[in-house]
Amino acid sequence: MSSTFSASDVAAHKTKDDLWIIVDEDVYDLTKFQDEHPGGAKILTRVAGKDASKQFWKYHNEGILKKFQSQLQVGSLDSKKKPDTPPTPPATPPQEAVEPKAEPGTMSVEPTSKAAVSEPLDAFGSLIPYGDPSWYQTYHSPYYNETHAAIRQEIREWVETEIEPYVNEWEEKKQVPEAIYKQMGERGYLGGLLGLHEYPSKYSPFKPKSVSTDVWDHFHELIVTDELSRAGSGGLVWNLIGGFGIGCPPLVRFGKPELVERILPGILAGDKRICLAITEPDAGSDVANLTCEAKLSEDGKHYIVNGEKKWITNGIWSDYFTTAVRTGGEGMNGVSLLLIERAHGGVSTRRMDCQGVWSSGTTYITFEDTKVPVENILGKENKGFRAIMTNFNHERIGIIIQATRFARVCYEESMKYAHKRTTFGKKLIEHPVIRLKLAHMARQIEATQSWLDNLVYQAQNMDDTEAMLKLGGAIAGCKAQSTQVFEFCAREASQIFGGLSYSRGGQGAKVERLYRDVRAYAIPGGSEEIMLDLSIRQALRVHKVLGMKL
Repeated sequence: MSSTFSASDVAAHKTKDDLWIIVDEDVYDLTKFQDEHPGGAKILTRVAGKDASKQFWKYHNEGILKKFQSQLQVGSLDSKKKPDTPPTPPATPPQEAVEPKAEPGTMSVEPTSKAAVSEPLDAFGSLIPYGDPSWYQTYHSPYYNETHAAIRQEIREWVETEIEPYVNEWEEKKQVPEAIYKQMGERGYLGGLLGLHEYPSKYSPFKPKSVSTDVWDHFHELIVTDELSRAGSGGLVWNLIGGFGIGCPPLVRFGKPELVERILPGILAGDKRICLAITEPDAGSDVANLTCEAKLSEDGKHYIVNGEKKWITNGIWSDYFTTAVRTGGEGMNGVSLLLIERAHGGVSTRRMDCQGVWSSGTTYITFEDTKVPVENILGKENKGFRAIMTNFNHERIGIIIQATRFARVCYEESMKYAHKRTTFGKKLIEHPVIRLKLAHMARQIEATQSWLDNLVYQAQNMDDTEAMLKLGGAIAGCKAQSTQVFEFCAREASQIFGGLSYSRGGQGAKVERLYRDVRAYAIPGGSEEIMLDLSIRQALRVHKVLGMKL
């Protein structure tokens, strides 16, 4: 704001009909806000005309400021220090094969190659140690370049202005506005979240503003998912990319060209929704034993589907269902994948109430004599199990990205709170036991992030078949690692916040919400126990082929 006031100016506005307060040297007019204040008008009258910073931070978090600042701030105190102008960085000496750095948000930054290694990128974010991945904080990285910094800047600005201030509200309503999902399409993010080696440009006119789709890689996808996860809500992330990120790739990879051309553009534009329907009441991680049945009609033109699916993310509002069905005998060799359209009829969905991820639209689905054209089969009949297994790598990497960032959010929130909260005459951060908790959180987060980055790099440089064989076990192990670290950090953050993490809203809102989301990451996509067992079995199988000697 351009207006400045002295403390005595603010003190003159101290009545119910003219009520100003100060928070962190910014001045807010709350006269018309009193009836909306969740604590009631009386609390505001106690601090009318005064500095209410201490009282504000006792009950609220940064999201409240972000949500209401533009509406209520009228200026700042004349004593508030203006932000320093950042110094001009020294010129980078000429180096062969190193592209010049781009300013954040510039258009179509293109390095010499996707694997180009650059100098450390400029510092980004709040610079809380370990609050962001190390490449955000001027550390060298072999994985990230200027294009990754550009998409990071673009999506963080969008999340901080259009999403983060409203997450609590959406969580309580158990739904994210459709306009936000539509923006995911219009901003070109949906097209970049399919785990493909090439951005599917021909199916959508919408592209990311800051990065050319010619250089889009798996690390750009990682950044989009990671930055969405900074909002601290599994429900939000699953609402926007949960069903899409696991339901759409099989359509693109295995669908007939005519089917893809008819359906994919509407999905990438954010006009249509898709989900993955595999899990059943009696078949979760044991995919080979699913019972939802698809029989050919007498004329051989349709599959008639009957069965149930449970815990299906986004199913309540999906138009398309990438569905695992039994078309043959028992076991994995009798499983196929069908794209079922709600318009086919015979599809009923009902919302399920779950412990966490409230706004994700978890769904129970019933198919009753649903008539599906044979052209909607994805891949070949009775060969769907391999497609499902291929898809699991992408799903699990998405879970790892989210769980690792959620662990980091728990850590970052704890670090910030530890610098505000005073107990026994000291800030929490001055207590060794609190620093120890933060240290244990940080060491596990950083180890998991390093494993994740390496896996994404391998996936970027392998074709789908090689990745499925070589990375399946490692990704499964990292999935278990990331969810256990998430659970550890959520618990430690809850201990640091105390009662504030037990009540919804306020300073502990992110921690309370994420604690409820923990089980939604430890179980879906393969439970931790099954993932850890798979990681060793798969590794032994692969290394035996490579010539292992035991």
